[in-house]
Amino acid sequence: MEEGANIAVIPVTDAPWRDTQAVFGTRGDPSSCWCQYFKMDNAEWKTASRDTCEPLLKEQVRELSPPPGLIAYLGDEPVGWCAVEPRINYPRLGRGKVVQASPEPVDDPTVWAVTCFVVRVGFRKKGIATTLLAAAAEHARAHGARVLEGYPVDPAQREKISSAELYYGIVSQFTANGFREVARPTPGRALMQLRWTD
Repeated sequence: MEEGANIAVIPVTDAPWRDTQAVFGTRGDPSSCWCQYFKMDNAEWKTASRDTCEPLLKEQVRELSPPPGLIAYLGDEPVGWCAVEPRINYPRLGRGKVVQASPEPVDDPTVWAVTCFVVRVGFRKKGIATTLLAAAAEHARAHGARVLEGYPVDPAQREKISSAELYYGIVSQFTANGFREVARPTPGRALMQLRWTD
């Protein structure tokens, strides 16, 4: 368990499902995606909805080992989510321009990826996503990751960033956790890596 400023982070498998539901909510992109976008092809995504995506994440939580993400708590309140898995678990991810800039082989199971952050409205700007990222790094390394990648946005390079785009995280949050920028495929998006040698 990672803690920072009274924030505790646990694997989603250790949290009641109702807490995961509370984080994803009933409005906005998280409530319809449930971290399935990078796991579906275009045809599947066109017809996706909460009714299809929530059960898929629930099944992945039940069946995948290690689990596909982490839940953050502020006190007893579930407030955030971070998706972190081996990059090969996200088939759609590899087709993106940012990920294609990675020097790592596309089929390497020791390359992990952080693809999504969700922080509930009312709990933002409290360091929750940064704490989630620190815990994600610990989680990935404990389960055999050699490299952890992230694909954050850079607010300094963009006039406007929608709240929906922030699900990738921001560059400063990754830098604060020891990640190094290895590519800048577009001015507003970076490919960042944390590597372990032992």
